[in-house]
Amino acid sequence: MLSESTVPRAVLVFASISVFILLLYGASDSPRFHSSSSSSGYSFNIFPSLFGGSDSKIPINGGDDYNKLEKVLQEAAMEDKTVIIATLNEAWAAPNTVIDLFLESFRIGQGTRRLLDHLVIVALDEKAYRRCMELHTHCFALVTRGLDFHDEAYFMTHVYLEMMWRRIDFLRSLLEMGYNFVFTDADIMWFRDPFPRFFLDADFQIACDHFSGNSSDIQNRPNGGFNYVKSNKRSIEFYKFWYSSRETYPGFHDQDVLNFIKFDPFIESLGLKMRFLDTAFFGGLCEPSKDLNLVCTMHANCCFGLDSKLHDLGIMLQDWKTFLSLPPILKRSLSLSWRVPQNCR
Repeated sequence: MLSESTVPRAVLVFASISVFILLLYGASDSPRFHSSSSSSGYSFNIFPSLFGGSDSKIPINGGDDYNKLEKVLQEAAMEDKTVIIATLNEAWAAPNTVIDLFLESFRIGQGTRRLLDHLVIVALDEKAYRRCMELHTHCFALVTRGLDFHDEAYFMTHVYLEMMWRRIDFLRSLLEMGYNFVFTDADIMWFRDPFPRFFLDADFQIACDHFSGNSSDIQNRPNGGFNYVKSNKRSIEFYKFWYSSRETYPGFHDQDVLNFIKFDPFIESLGLKMRFLDTAFFGGLCEPSKDLNLVCTMHANCCFGLDSKLHDLGIMLQDWKTFLSLPPILKRSLSLSWRVPQNCR
């Protein structure tokens, strides 16, 4: 027989074990115990609310998420399944703002107007999507349940970080679908067709805030606002690694994390061919292209605030128009330079 002091203790132990078993049984039926996720931590509905879900604000005409995206990509893709991707939120989509300057640069650039046929604008909120539909042929809605990207995303705020990492995961999905892409921020002016300046053998090539002079030097300071990526096993695994590294470096944005992981032995073991693009061709306000006869793109990087960007982008476009108006002999002989940065200093 158990003593009187032993009985309550035994009852408590038995009760505790019973409660634990019940909790474990209940948890086994909860969603977090069922894994249908991809290697990046999501099932393919990384586009969870885009298209016709009960809380989706944007009407999608028929088809599921994947088919909608596939249709847009097929219509925009070049023969080798390359697309140009730009993301857009309400703040940058308003009339007379960034999106207007971005599209104008394509229209007045040398050899760039035709590239508009291959540009897919990915809208991050309802108003950006509707504005895109007014301006452009290939628009896609990437609305995220529980996150609101419509306002200006101030640098390093929570919304800014979520927007940047959302972008990385979306681009990984394009690679898995077999599409190569040129990703471009909308505050980049396209003045010449960049494709002749890309490296033919690179898997991943990216513009720089600072270029050392050597395209293979990992000491270059890359800028995630412009890159050209080919779809293959190496690039897909690289994007998975890049995205998962946000947990290794919490609180950092994608560009900072790229600067950390570019030294990681895993990148070398992948065999990823990474190249850094010369700022002579792919410049920005951090390090402007010096020769307007060579420049392909110019980025309003090293600049904070929408108003400052708009001011300097407008001057940048005007400088380009002035250059185009010159006779050929003056274009080659004059040492012309940008009048920016001004407000972006």
